[in-house]
Amino acid sequence: MSGEIASGRSFTELPPLGLYIHLPWCVKKCPYCDFNSHEAKADLPEKAYINALLDDLAFEMPLVWGRTFSSVFIGGGTPSLFSATAINDFLSGVRALTALSPNAEVTMEANPGALDAARFHEYKSAGVNRLSIGVQSFNDIQLKQLGRVHDAAEAHRAIEVARSAGFDNLNLDLMFGLPQQSLADALQDLNTALTHQPEHLSYYELTIEPNTRFAKFPPKVPNDDIRWDMQCGAHELMMKHGFSRYEVSAWSQPGRQSQHNMNYWLFGDYVGIGAGAHGKISFADSNRILRRWKHKHPTTWMAAAGAQKLGGEHEIALADTGLEFMMNALRLTSGFSLTDFATRTGTSIQPWLGAIQQGTEKGLLVRAAGKLQPTKRGIEMLNELLELFMTADLDGPGLNRSSTESRITIPIKPA
Repeated sequence: MSGEIASGRSFTELPPLGLYIHLPWCVKKCPYCDFNSHEAKADLPEKAYINALLDDLAFEMPLVWGRTFSSVFIGGGTPSLFSATAINDFLSGVRALTALSPNAEVTMEANPGALDAARFHEYKSAGVNRLSIGVQSFNDIQLKQLGRVHDAAEAHRAIEVARSAGFDNLNLDLMFGLPQQSLADALQDLNTALTHQPEHLSYYELTIEPNTRFAKFPPKVPNDDIRWDMQCGAHELMMKHGFSRYEVSAWSQPGRQSQHNMNYWLFGDYVGIGAGAHGKISFADSNRILRRWKHKHPTTWMAAAGAQKLGGEHEIALADTGLEFMMNALRLTSGFSLTDFATRTGTSIQPWLGAIQQGTEKGLLVRAAGKLQPTKRGIEMLNELLELFMTADLDGPGLNRSSTESRITIPIKPA
């Protein structure tokens, strides 16, 4: 740790703490997916993987002794490929190893397939209290083009089974701007989702990511004007149904925001376990913030987990701390309090006042009552807003931009 960072960052309190678990297998790799997922070619090594997860968690725990976990997120891949027994064994191990809040939000991503849905009751009994179902579309033609393994009937059935299992906190993933999708198609998809009265919707545009099948063989997607009309029409429709947009791609009924993802966006801490998982941990004693990551391939990770080996870690430099905070928190429509900036980063907002001033002058930001909030235009032009902070001329000890800037990531999509 450099003297500059030690003198420039000081924590008065530590941020909330979450737990992210990555289960990397899926039935089939979707052509748009750039997440760390692997097609299940044979029976899953459930027991070995769960044991390795608990070893990995035990390895991480000395870094967060005495801290309470406020949320758990089981992502993938397709976590619902794992049996209810495996999920129950894992969550029992989590409760034995950690100080898990009695009111912790425990989210699990699930596939709408019939086999997965048959397990929903047991997942609920195991302690999962929030389900995120990857519907993506209720149109069979669109689902086929997206390479999904379920059809619309299975999607409807999965939501019904989730409700009958007692899930009263349900997220549906829905995409727009799909290959050859019309405006009417997109709004029909959303109308269909709304008939199920979900508590949360993750509504996001299909993007062509590098190193995916769609990048190699790009599909024909609607033009910019049509995608904009889809977004505007969807936003109007969701507001009529009582949803509020609280993040770029996340909508919820009152009080139903994803608490785990809110922690990400407000620069909270999280322990990441499993193949390819990432974590972020703050240390009050040394005034450091570390990002840690695990080996991506399941076989490599399982071998390393027992030997207590990381894929790697790096310390967030002082200059990058504020930038990383802004890149996450400015996705929130409500913005953030200046107090949260100080406590979550351990630094002063002073070096960023020039970028903030530029943002307000451009109509992208509003600063009032101890808060910084993106305007509607700021959300719509988020890349332009963030560019002000990425190119800011900082002034202060330890504020020379480091090479870690190129490694800044937004960890997950909203779910």
